This record gives sequence, C-alpha cells and structure tokens, in this order.
Amino acid sequence: MQSNEERKRRTFYTCGCFYTDNIFLEEYKLHVRFTSEIQFRQDYQSILRTLGCTTDVQLGNVLNKIEAEVGRRRQLCVKSAERAAWIKELYKPLHSHVYSLQESFLAPEFLEIVKYSCSDGATKEGLFDYIEPLAAQRVYRFPVFRKEFCRELIEELEHFEQSEAPKGRPNTMNNYGVLLNELGFDEQFLTPLREKYLQPISQLLFPDCGGHCLDSHKAFVVKYAMQEDLDLSYHYDNAEVTLNVSLGKEFTEGNLYFGDMREVPLSESECVEVEHHVAEGLLHRGQQMHGALRISSGQRWNLIMWMRASQERNKLCPMCGQRPRLVHAEGFADGFTDSSSTDDAQKASCVLH
Repeated sequence: MQSNEERKRRTFYTCGCFYTDNIFLEEYKLHVRFTSEIQFRQDYQSILRTLGCTTDVQLGNVLNKIEAEVGRRRQLCVKSAERAAWIKELYKPLHSHVYSLQESFLAPEFLEIVKYSCSDGATKEGLFDYIEPLAAQRVYRFPVFRKEFCRELIEELEHFEQSEAPKGRPNTMNNYGVLLNELGFDEQFLTPLREKYLQPISQLLFPDCGGHCLDSHKAFVVKYAMQEDLDLSYHYDNAEVTLNVSLGKEFTEGNLYFGDMREVPLSESECVEVEHHVAEGLLHRGQQMHGALRISSGQRWNLIMWMRASQERNKLCPMCGQRPRLVHAEGFADGFTDSSSTDDAQKASCVLH
C-alpha cells in the first residue's frame, strides 16, 4: 500500500474532452458530444428527430441543457472542493465509525477470497472455488460486506441526505446518490478497500485490463426509489474494473444486465440479466456495457467503485478514445498519470461524468 504522503505528492489533471464528450440527454437516452451548435446539429439533429425531438422549441431546450451541463463541468472541481470543506467542518455524522474500514465490516467469505488471492501460487482457476462466475461473460459475484454494516451505512447516507449539507450527485445519469469522497470516505475507507482487498482479486481476474495495477478510484452511492430514479440506461464506466455492491434496502425487480464490450453495437450484443443480492458485489470490466432494469417497489442503494489503472489509461482515454490533453484537477481525478513526468507518482485525469 502507498503512504498518505506519497498520494499527497501527486499532481492530477483532467482531459480537455471532459467538457465536450459523453453528455447524457436523459429525455432521449442518448450520449452526445458538443463542441459547437453547428457540430451538434450536424451530428445529432437527425437522430434526435427519430427520438421525438421534432420542434425548434424542443431542440432549443436540449441545447440549453447541454450549455448548463458544460457550465457545471467547468465548475465541478471548485464546487466539489467547496462542498467537501463545508461537510468536513459542519456536518455531524450519525455513525462516525463507518468512515474507517474495519475487517468486522467485511463478510467472512470475502476475507477468505482475499486471503486466497494473496497466497503464493494463487490462480484464477483456483479463485473460482471461492467466487461465483455468472452467465454474463467475466462478471463475478461474491459477498463483500456484512448486512449489519450495510444497514448502518444506509442510515448514515440517509442522515446526510436529510441534513442541510450541500450535495453533489454522482453523474448525469444518476440524480440521487452521494459522492463518497466529498463525505470523507476516501482516505480511511475506500483507498484501503481498493489497495488491500480488491487489488489482489482483480489482478487474478482482470490482468489484461489493468487489474494488476489499480492505483486510483472514484466511488459513489446511487439510490433507486419510486418517484425518483428507477433504472439506469445501457452504458460503460470510466474505469478499468468496477465493483458494484448492493447495500439494500428492500426492493423488487431491478436486475442488472450485461452485454459485450463497448466496441460492440447493442444490435449485435446478447445481454444477460444478473440478480443483485444485498451485501454482495458484482465485479466486472469497466468497459463492458451494462445497465439496470426498473425497480417495481421499494428502495435500492448501490455502492459503485470505479477503479482505475494509470498504466492502462495513459495510453488512451477510455472515454474519448484519444491521447489525454491534460488540465489540472483535484483529488484522484480520473486516474491518469503524466507519462512525460519523471515522477511515477504523478497522475492525470480524463474524467467524463
């Protein structure tokens, strides 16, 4: 594990494509790129007409939403830092102990999986004695947390939601949820979870896509409930490896579904449904297409951890498909390192929310 001092010495960046690419239009379930109104009309006006955007007023509303999203992205780091500072100073946690990872939070089965993964001679085939490969290709399910911890974490998140603290939302596809770094989970909870527990598993299952060299993350909790977000459209993650843990509460329906990797069109993909069990996690490649079906009752809270490997993403931004154009950012940013630097600890980011 890297020391806190090593992490603090890093310099972080974002990619210029962050402001223009992967903008999600919720009403039309469409991701778009926007560099100018002329480019946008040329690329998307015909597509939008087929999706029901047929009038000048409707198109104008779309353009207004895009301009608002671009403005939000340009202020994202500043606003996030302001929220985190406010929360740290004024928010009073309900369960302060959940902010520091303890082995008592973790399922015994998960600890056995990690123990095997760290043992001499551990192999992917041997790991299958401990985890459950699913019908969806290279998607694995296993217990992660104890249910008591899941209950306390949800209580803490609900307490935060009911507070007057400012709240940043996970991304443009999830309108309800919490950015865990702003709430103070990164240093004592999420970083140890990635480095000590998830890296050994990922290096056996995903050595070909950075699982052996995960060195940063973005983590958040999303909430699905009646009258709020009910489902999640087909998409891929800005990650090399993703962990998705179902925290609860009681809910019906809402299975996840997985297709092929992002390069394969949906029309050529065969999607497979996967049930999500409370306190269990699904581990999969970040670039694998997936989504969440509608829940029909109750509430579902999910902890999502996008884990990044700078060694992989330095070669090509996984979101825009180009060499990253670096701009300063805060925190773990998007897990890119400055490959021109002599300091291997320096990082860069090509975040797309």
